[in-house]
Amino acid sequence: MSDNSRIGMARLVYVLHLVGLITGGLTAIAGVIIAHMNAGDAPPPLREHFRFQYRTFWIGLLYWFIAGITTVAFIGWLLMIVITVWWIVRCARGLGALNRDVAPNNVDGWGF
Repeated sequence: MSDNSRIGMARLVYVLHLVGLITGGLTAIAGVIIAHMNAGDAPPPLREHFRFQYRTFWIGLLYWFIAGITTVAFIGWLLMIVITVWWIVRCARGLGALNRDVAPNNVDGWGF
């Protein structure tokens, strides 16, 4: 697969992640599958984008699970708002880095 095609796939995954906020995560699931499928043999900057994308999905899933459990005590609803902002910021920063043709910052981090 050509680099231009892979860049398009990385861009698609970011968009699928963002649309996942509206679809209840369905498109985000498709995005994480695409990211895992493309990460292995992608060149280094793109490999980091795919890692960043699937880490965003799996960490976000863990955060959503914790928020779901804590919704009984009002804090869970607040956590869901924070997680949504976290998700949007990570996707926006990743897209910005992709457009600049650099790897995203803090790929291994759990924050922004």
